[in-house]
Amino acid sequence: MTYHYEKPDNLVELIETSVAKYPDNPLFGTKNGSGEYEWMTYREAGTRIDNLRAGLAQLGIGRGDAVGIIANNRAEWPITAFATYGLGARFIPMYEKELVRIWKYIIRDGGIRVLLVATPEIYRQVQQFRDEVPGLEHVFVIGDEGDHTMAALERRGSEKPVPALRPRPDDIAVLIYTSGTTGNPKGVLLSHGNFTSNFLGGAKLFPDLKENERALSILPWAHSFGQTGELYLFIHIGGSIGFMEKVSTLVSDMEKVRPTFLIAVPRVFNKIYDGLWQQISTKGGLAKKLFVMGIGAGKKRRELSEKGGQPDLLTRLGFKIADAVVFSRIRQKFGGRLKGALSGSATMNVEIGHFFSDLGIPVYDCYGLTETTPAVTMNSPGAHRPGSVGRPIDQVKVVIDKFFTEEGFDDGEIVVYGPNVMHGYHNNPDATREVMTDDGGFRTGDRGRVDKDGYLFITGRIKEQYKLENGKYVFPSALEEEIKLVSWVENAMIYGEGRAYNICLVIPDFGVLEKYAREHNLETDPGALVKNPQVQEMIRNAISSSLKGKFGGYEIPRKYIFLSEDFSLDNGMLTQTMKLKRRAVLGQYMQDIEGLYVR
Repeated sequence: MTYHYEKPDNLVELIETSVAKYPDNPLFGTKNGSGEYEWMTYREAGTRIDNLRAGLAQLGIGRGDAVGIIANNRAEWPITAFATYGLGARFIPMYEKELVRIWKYIIRDGGIRVLLVATPEIYRQVQQFRDEVPGLEHVFVIGDEGDHTMAALERRGSEKPVPALRPRPDDIAVLIYTSGTTGNPKGVLLSHGNFTSNFLGGAKLFPDLKENERALSILPWAHSFGQTGELYLFIHIGGSIGFMEKVSTLVSDMEKVRPTFLIAVPRVFNKIYDGLWQQISTKGGLAKKLFVMGIGAGKKRRELSEKGGQPDLLTRLGFKIADAVVFSRIRQKFGGRLKGALSGSATMNVEIGHFFSDLGIPVYDCYGLTETTPAVTMNSPGAHRPGSVGRPIDQVKVVIDKFFTEEGFDDGEIVVYGPNVMHGYHNNPDATREVMTDDGGFRTGDRGRVDKDGYLFITGRIKEQYKLENGKYVFPSALEEEIKLVSWVENAMIYGEGRAYNICLVIPDFGVLEKYAREHNLETDPGALVKNPQVQEMIRNAISSSLKGKFGGYEIPRKYIFLSEDFSLDNGMLTQTMKLKRRAVLGQYMQDIEGLYVR
């Protein structure tokens, strides 16, 4: 299938055009030792890209070769990426926090010849398996001193410049290895045209994003959402990106970077929303009354606007007071300039979405996958339907394969066509055939429906769905997302395949519970809290109340397992993109689950 590629149609042209157009604009902001941000300009980044490209060329890197990086988001990540693209080579990013065996598999499977790593410790870990990956010729450390460093390679390149070549749109730019829930990850082959068509399609839906926009980098660029929607889009418009130091410094980093637009996931906004309610409830008194009044006035104002009406004087006054006293302070916590956000990975809770919109920070849901680079559909200022994930972006088509017709459903598997669809899985033709249709469509494995206006609604993950003993379908992720909005809950997993009812594994939010425990003279230790009948009953009741009216009675869990250890990367129960590894969780807790069903 042939698609039209607008300029820039490759990532080398993208960076060279922006360096020429915005040379003195800040591009990347990094915290220094004093906790303040220092900014690298487009010109400075361009110089480093040129030097590193020449250094890689001296190592023999050329068209079709692979350069890898093991690093979190930092300025050296895109410098390495663009230097690689300029030689017609492939870039393969990996996460710092990853199993060593996964690094080894990716290096071998991807054919990486040159690898850059973030720390001396990672360098040592890689050296321990060098004999098992004979194709890996060179390893360099970022931010260290000596011969085996990125700085040394850049200095070497500066002495013998090499011009960049311009790849074709169909040339492979990146291999992104998906964090599979089982087995080895699959290398997704993404081309220059995949990326450029995707960020250009998104940019058309947000025409107000102009030069000097600023983002705070929260999501990993080793996943396509952050890479396309943040890194490439902001470079295209001449914007800048500050790096979040760590999750615990998110609020203070936000105040220092002062972003104008965010690329994030619902979990970020859910936690902020939950935290705001906790703070306001703790303060109580006038602050809480004003907060509640402002939310009510915002809701009434919005509902009247949707019907074409105008709010009355009392509603306008109530909102104005709350905005001046409470909401304006909340906006300052975001840096005072944030005018919107794009959210992916799961659909935003409508109520929370409305709250941020009323606050003056609309959050637009989008949908995509690594294999679609990633954007498929997107809400935007000109076309926004809360609860949906928007309409297809430019040149992308969504088809619903209605395979559930015998059950009376009006939805089915989402199949995607467009210039964003991957070129297949590297070294894995069987897996490629499983997901690609004969006419070039990509079977997402997600279940959805499209309304009469073209908005896509996600209704479940096909591989995760199961039937209860009564034959009724359950889509656990929808239940889990709702449960995680309960203030007492940090994480949750639903299980019930072939059973009479669902069971819920719950990890409480111990930060929230600690205050409750002190007020009620309870032990604050997590191990003691999860065993406390009073705490268990309180959380069970809160979860049941949150699900009633939104889900069928058969879906609401009847029994619970309370855990003191969260699902995490370290214990192997989450993927790098924070998706639940259900099989891993069941492998750990199946005996406890079975015990509940026999009681």
